[in-house]
Amino acid sequence: MYDFSADPGLSKSERYRELESAARALTDGEPDPVANMANLAALLWEFLPDLNWAGFYRMVEGELVLGPFMGRPACIRIPLGRGVCGTAAQSGETQLVEDVHAFPGHIACDAASRSELVVPVVREGEVVAVIDLDSPSPARFDREDAAGIERLAQVVANRI
Repeated sequence: MYDFSADPGLSKSERYRELESAARALTDGEPDPVANMANLAALLWEFLPDLNWAGFYRMVEGELVLGPFMGRPACIRIPLGRGVCGTAAQSGETQLVEDVHAFPGHIACDAASRSELVVPVVREGEVVAVIDLDSPSPARFDREDAAGIERLAQVVANRI
């Protein structure tokens, strides 16, 4: 039985170290990328407070396609360059958005989302997926969150 949970008393940096450790343990030796993404989405949901969506979009034939996630139903396909996820995938750069309603071309899959963090997962120089986190709180994410999810993306790049 797996019992991965974050101590609410942890600092943000400690929480991300614990998340990374749990992700390594949970995906170690498992070759199925969908299974790993599903468990990683559950870990993100468990470890990070104040989210209303956490999961993956996978790069499939030149566009992002919905992968495993936690939260409300979501957009299934996102063209490169559209919305926060498409921008992250096309640019290969993390997108830290304090107010999604001010982001040009934002795709509103869930009207409750107010801020978003999207981190590309890069393998052998190519974006293979993005990790997408949404929050109902404005400015929920900061550079420390971005750095923590960027480290996670590096850890799991060869496991998804």
